Formats: sequence, C-alpha cells, structure tokens
Amino acid sequence: MFTGALTADLLLGDVHSLKGKRAVVRPIVAELRRRFAVAAAEVGDLDLHRRVQVGVATVAGDAGQVTDVLDACERLLAERPEVTLLSTHRQLFSDSD
Repeated sequence: MFTGALTADLLLGDVHSLKGKRAVVRPIVAELRRRFAVAAAEVGDLDLHRRVQVGVATVAGDAGQVTDVLDACERLLAERPEVTLLSTHRQLFSDSD
C-alpha cells in the first residue's frame, strides 16, 4: 500500500478579503475531491488573503497510480486561471517504511 501527499502553494488573483479567498478556494478543493477521489483541504496560509496552501492525499496499491493521481491534481491546479501555482512538495510513503 502506498500513500501520497501533495502540498501546493498558490497565489490567488484579484482577492481582497478572506471571504473572497474562500469563494476561490472552496470550488478548487471540491473539484479535486470530486474528479480524483482524493482527500483535499486548505492546509496553510489561512490568515493571508492572496496566498493558500492546498493539501492533497491519496492511497493506492501501486506507487505508479499514486504518482499519476498526484500528477493529475497538480495539472488541475496549474491550469486554473484564477490562481498561480508557485510550488509543490510531494511525499510518497509505503507500508514498509
């Protein structure tokens, strides 16, 4: 069994409040969950209105499948016009670690 985690640092576009930030981040997190059946949430920069860290986690029996899902999630984040993907960090764990 393999577990993968992706943390993405995003810069939001024309957002001037935490309420505006929520309006942008919630649909992104919901789409990640719906399209890829992953656990996803806003995990960092909670008090900043133009920055957000989104965390994604997935589990599979094959390391390649975990990598493919995280690749797809990263592509989705990079293609969103309302955000700029600044950086990502990945971790892959196996049950033998």
